[in-house]
Amino acid sequence: MIKQTKMQTLHIGFDDTDSRKGMCTTYLAYKIVNDLKKSNVEFLDYPRLVRFNPNIPWKTRGNGAVGISIRVKDPEKIKKMVKNSVTKYSDIKNGANPGLVFLQDEIIPKFLFDLSEIALYKLIHRNSIKKYSKKDRLELFNLGNGQGLIGALGVIGYRFSDHTFELLSYRSKQKFGSKRVIEKNLVKKMQEKTSASTFNSYDPKNDQVLITPNGPDPVFYGIRGEDPKSVISASKMLSHDEKLDGYMVFKTNQGTGDHLKNEIDIEKFQPYTSGTIKGTVSSIPSIEKGGHVFFMINTKCKNIRCGVYKPTQITHIAKNLTIGDIVYLGGGVRKASRKYSRVFNIEFLHIKKLVNIKKLENPLCKKCKKHMKSEGTHQGFKCIRCGKTAHEKNSKIIPRQIKVGLYIPTTSAHRHLTRPKERLLKRNLPKRLSKNIQWIDTF
Repeated sequence: MIKQTKMQTLHIGFDDTDSRKGMCTTYLAYKIVNDLKKSNVEFLDYPRLVRFNPNIPWKTRGNGAVGISIRVKDPEKIKKMVKNSVTKYSDIKNGANPGLVFLQDEIIPKFLFDLSEIALYKLIHRNSIKKYSKKDRLELFNLGNGQGLIGALGVIGYRFSDHTFELLSYRSKQKFGSKRVIEKNLVKKMQEKTSASTFNSYDPKNDQVLITPNGPDPVFYGIRGEDPKSVISASKMLSHDEKLDGYMVFKTNQGTGDHLKNEIDIEKFQPYTSGTIKGTVSSIPSIEKGGHVFFMINTKCKNIRCGVYKPTQITHIAKNLTIGDIVYLGGGVRKASRKYSRVFNIEFLHIKKLVNIKKLENPLCKKCKKHMKSEGTHQGFKCIRCGKTAHEKNSKIIPRQIKVGLYIPTTSAHRHLTRPKERLLKRNLPKRLSKNIQWIDTF
């Protein structure tokens, strides 16, 4: 009798297989998973789509890496197949720098957890990850400059404290780069019917469909939601003339605000860092060209320049701040330019406390109900009707045009990781991979 080979755990991570001119790392995952299904592997979880620091300047679109965890009898065969797929589908000629990592072990080492945490909010230089190539049971493979290895390592070590799901549908190869056509009213109705379990499909303020990308990549549309059943069900409410290749559901950190859990180090205030700062408004906001609003806050005895941009549609809140207001901000540090020092680009604005704005005005005559007239410098005030006098102006509190509370951009200005209002109080517990859900399908 031939002895059965023991099943082994294999974690696969890959990133940066796309460019601004085409391809998509999730599409590569879709292709790989379809191949894996033919190889009699056991999937340990849904494919993971993890978005890392969105303020990295050379990212392509959402800075997402993909991870797949399986149990397999012949890991070397699978590794070879995945390497071939990464080499075949990566858009290297247009600047992709794919990174691929295999971890053949049930236990994920702590250093990968740590790397993953840092990659959410910080800039990590590719040279710093060379040391991982010498780690036991860890295999690294890359093309180009190896930039993709950071995300590939990070996605294996990523731990979900909250998660959502996204169904991504893929186009047939002959349709890549052509215009996507989907009926707006169907997307609106879909969002209305599924608003308790899906999010960011349509922006009513701007009358804009948000599920279809604009680039030449293979994705036709993506539906984000709280669980796999919800996004699959929502997708069936849409119809279109284009024949698609198929879809796959990813477990993801989109809509979790994951990148803003870090408190910005004000002393270093490093460019491209994501996180939060708290301080006191120290300048009157100014409106600059394009309708963008800038103001200073003082935090830890340092003044930081902050920017709120017109597309967010919360500039009307920012411009009504005044000196002394206390704010808690989330966003990213933009590098200095010739004209300006480093700026904190705001992704959310939480007003913690508003100061009273006082205005001095001439005293009111209680008898005549009219404001008195000044008698001249240091001469006091006098009612021109009854002759009653007063010595000082009155202090009047002016009602504020804004309130204490949280303000986030309009839906169409959200980043992939932005936590929408519908999810402010939601935290999803871990969900096991369900064999009863068709989380991947090829048409």
